Amino acid sequence: MAYVIGNDCVACGTCIDECPAGAISEGEIYSIDADVCVDCGTCADACPSGAISPGA
Repeated sequence: MAYVIGNDCVACGTCIDECPAGAISEGEIYSIDADVCVDCGTCADACPSGAISPGA
């Protein structure tokens, strides 16, 4: 199950630097590629705004 980035994202870039799989794309709205995400949770742990959570 891939992680997802919610509306609380402030586009700080912290998650991109922390993702070991390179699954996060930068843009106006950050996104996580479910096919690349390895479900490690590193991005969620690093997110200062708590905007990343496990997908449903």
